[in-house]
Amino acid sequence: MANYVTIDETAHYVPEKVVTNDELAALMPTSDAWIQSHTGIKTRHIALEQNTSDLAAKVATKLLQQANLAATDIDLIIVSTITPDYLTPATACLMQDKVGATNAVCFDISAACAGFIFAASTAEKFLRRGQFKHALVISAETNSKMMDWQDRTTTVFFGDGAGGALLSQTADASKESFLAEQLENDGRQHEVIESGAVKPLSTISATHRPEIAPFKMQGRAVFDFATTAVPKQIQQLLTQQHLTADDVDLFVCHQANLRIIEGIAAKLMQPMTKFPVNVSEYGNTSSAGVPMALDQALQHQFTGKIIVLSGFGGGLAYGSLLIRL
Repeated sequence: MANYVTIDETAHYVPEKVVTNDELAALMPTSDAWIQSHTGIKTRHIALEQNTSDLAAKVATKLLQQANLAATDIDLIIVSTITPDYLTPATACLMQDKVGATNAVCFDISAACAGFIFAASTAEKFLRRGQFKHALVISAETNSKMMDWQDRTTTVFFGDGAGGALLSQTADASKESFLAEQLENDGRQHEVIESGAVKPLSTISATHRPEIAPFKMQGRAVFDFATTAVPKQIQQLLTQQHLTADDVDLFVCHQANLRIIEGIAAKLMQPMTKFPVNVSEYGNTSSAGVPMALDQALQHQFTGKIIVLSGFGGGLAYGSLLIRL
């Protein structure tokens, strides 16, 4: 018997603390006018006394409540993050403990801002084989803890948040959500976006302590990559499925900044009304941006059936999913 995979529920969460552009201007040489004109960002939410697993657990709890499932019904948990609580154990394991999903296999995926796309694609393969019934796919980021709060070239972009989806196996072909995908990487450009660099040991010393470097990126290179490679990938994906951009009801892109999303829309020759945006309020929430924006679009009773999810970021990693809800 064939197994199909459906996206049953979506949810998102942001921490309470809101930081305005004016507050950032008090910490570094920038201004509200500059940030808005270059990024479209007005505010961002920052996690205080909350770590990535805490944000992920908030989303997991929402998904379980919405689906009327017990935590023990979950067979698989995949968390995408570049801001884990620890290098080990996995943030997915910590989240498993917080929500009581004792039967779930758990692991993390690190694909930067494309993380949700890669994680959802991975979960779909597990469910397709029939061994697993329900999977939580959650992207959670506490970007604020990785920022240099005097670096205006990066800090003004980022916020904290989490979003995710409940995926389930089904025998009903009409409920199939996953239509096609395209995942790509370009490791030659790994220096364009970096976070958490740890230098190799150069000498054995009793005073050695590991140090981790803050997030940094080359803004212009990111913009050029996103507005060139991403629309090309989306177009290729649609062409392979004998579709055009006009056939798509909604494009849910990584919420990098408003100007990038506008650039992608222009390349695809599609109206911005097809592109849900939360970056103005939440900032760049890395891998969480796509599921957060998807959840918000669905909460606003969006009735479209064909959706493209597209994430892009460090690696460089970029991927697009063609889904039907």
